Amino acid sequence: MKKYQMIKFYISRIYKNIYRFIRWGVFSAIVGIVVGSFSTLFAYCLRVVTEIRTQHPEIIFALPLGGIVIVALYGIFKYKNDKGTNLVLSTIHAESEIPFKMAPLIFISTIITHFLGGSAGREGAALQLGGSIGNQLGRLFRFDEKDRRIVVMCGMSAAFSAIFGTPIAASIFSMEVVSVGVMYYAALVPCVFAALIASKFATHMGIGPNTFNILHMPQFQLVPSLKIIVLAMCCAAISVVFCMVLHGLGDLYREKIKNPYVRIVFSSIIIIILTVILHTDDYMGAGVPVIVRAIGGKVNPMAFIWKMIFTALTLEAGFKGGEIVPSFFIGATFGCLFGGIVGISPSLCAAVGMMAVFCGVTNCPITSMLIAFELFGYEAVPFFLIAISVSYLLSGYYGLYHDQTIVYSKYKAEYINRKARE
Repeated sequence: MKKYQMIKFYISRIYKNIYRFIRWGVFSAIVGIVVGSFSTLFAYCLRVVTEIRTQHPEIIFALPLGGIVIVALYGIFKYKNDKGTNLVLSTIHAESEIPFKMAPLIFISTIITHFLGGSAGREGAALQLGGSIGNQLGRLFRFDEKDRRIVVMCGMSAAFSAIFGTPIAASIFSMEVVSVGVMYYAALVPCVFAALIASKFATHMGIGPNTFNILHMPQFQLVPSLKIIVLAMCCAAISVVFCMVLHGLGDLYREKIKNPYVRIVFSSIIIIILTVILHTDDYMGAGVPVIVRAIGGKVNPMAFIWKMIFTALTLEAGFKGGEIVPSFFIGATFGCLFGGIVGISPSLCAAVGMMAVFCGVTNCPITSMLIAFELFGYEAVPFFLIAISVSYLLSGYYGLYHDQTIVYSKYKAEYINRKARE
């Protein structure tokens, strides 16, 4: 009798696990298709407006008008206290709720920002878009509160994968970025399935991934490794400075210029003046062409500093977008400059710098490694591993997202459970 009950218990457990797998498999496929569709449309619109802006750089003079439109849109929808990607992380922590109206707002506002020359990325907007749509789908399918957290991560992975074309990294990023030191492995199957389906959908619709070739690869020996360690140390410092500049300017703006219309117009005018003085459109939009040039070994020595300034002026004034591609830009341009100075492949250093700065600002070493593999291949793996690990350690507890939780210490096996520093 006891043996019969044990067999019945194990059969029941197997049945439940199979049911959960089918349930999440089907739902993540739906999320992958729905979020992948919206994200693909988003990526296509960004491509179109970027091409128009590139052909007509004078369009940046309309940036103040675009800023007024963005502030007005958020006011009309009564969504003035926008926390951006922080709201998505806060939802996963069950501290707040993502309203569905975030999806159309971030979609339209980011398109306006890129069209008129604001310095911003796209992945931050994609995370908000995917999280918002995923949360709404969870409500539609009557998921409970705990499962909706998984659904939000599932949507984030799908959107990140479709926009950036790195499904492996996208699968892990949404689980890793929420709580540093602890990953929500319950979301692994949904995130993997949704990311792969969204990526396949985007590729089929003509939104292909960005891949880069490192031009010169030194052998993995002591001297090149020491130079990469120094580069990683510098990138860790730069990532901290980038976070401090972003959040510091935001605090200053909110303290000194309380009116959001005045704030965004004021910042727009500064961006226009700097663009005219520098006589370049390198700092408009995400800046992918500059990243490509840096990996090719060509760089303006001041590019990484200017990108920090332009991105802070754009995002902290109220324009919408993301900080991830700007962090790639900063890391790539500084890395290329560093390589030329110390006598090691500028192309390799640009690639390593991208990943080191990204890791420093997001506190996501596993995602950083996976992105490096998907963007650059596996030839430079030892250098990436060194740089990412060093940057992760030395960047401290600073981060782009103040709702990111640092669960375990970076320096010892210690539970600390604190928010990331701004």
